Amino acid sequence: MSSDAWLTDRLDLEGYLGRLGVAAREPGRAALDELHEAHVRAFTFDNIDVLLGRHPGVSLDAVQGKFVGRGRGGYCFEHTTIFSAALQRLGYEVRRHLGRVGDPDAGTQQGRTHMVVEVVLDGQRLLCDPGFGMSLLRPIPLADGAEDDYLPGWRYRLRRTPAGDWALDRLREDGWEVTHTTDELEVKPVDVVIGHHYTSTFPGSHFRSGLILTKHLPGRHVTVTHEALTVRAPGEPTEHRPLRDGEVEEWLDVLDVPLTDDERAQLLTKLRALGQ
Repeated sequence: MSSDAWLTDRLDLEGYLGRLGVAAREPGRAALDELHEAHVRAFTFDNIDVLLGRHPGVSLDAVQGKFVGRGRGGYCFEHTTIFSAALQRLGYEVRRHLGRVGDPDAGTQQGRTHMVVEVVLDGQRLLCDPGFGMSLLRPIPLADGAEDDYLPGWRYRLRRTPAGDWALDRLREDGWEVTHTTDELEVKPVDVVIGHHYTSTFPGSHFRSGLILTKHLPGRHVTVTHEALTVRAPGEPTEHRPLRDGEVEEWLDVLDVPLTDDERAQLLTKLRALGQ
């Protein structure tokens, strides 16, 4: 897919790298790892705009207005849109892919509502996944049986499914869990728009029915919903408990979510309506 189709020339690359706190470097594995981790640590994964019914869309202009202009985060379509645009501008060979969240053998049908990006570097295929609830911190080789244990206790693997897709598994306390499966069909910008439209407007979408706010912090990963708090630390038992009254506001500050006063007020009103 040409850069013109994805309008990557519109990216404020300097502003994006400034948000990440990294410098532009020649394409290479160390540089790619640095960029991936910096992105995941800089931005939240969240559905706040979807929940408020005021999402600006997933065009590169809209996404960089949020991420670069305001330091906000978003969900997979946004993360991967800006990350893949930056990779192209930096000279990487990229291929965008769509996938399905969850285990395809669990009996529930899922749409292609997740987005990742593949990088081909020195003949090796690498899966970058900057926009998942508990994202990889660095790319993982796109090869059957590849494993990554970047932080001891947070172990991932990739494998081919019988259908020919790629399943990304994460090792949990009770065994491997499928996070998502990715196919290799060609992705065009309109496919991302359609996926976003479904995810952000379909009444049954879980992004419309409750808060999802996550971020990698030093030594831990935090997930805040409208009901519960989950804190994961490498090699330690997972902490999971109900939220206390008013605790969402505390986590908005801890996770450094730059909402306007109006957005914050609307979000808290929405959460109260959901029972928070």
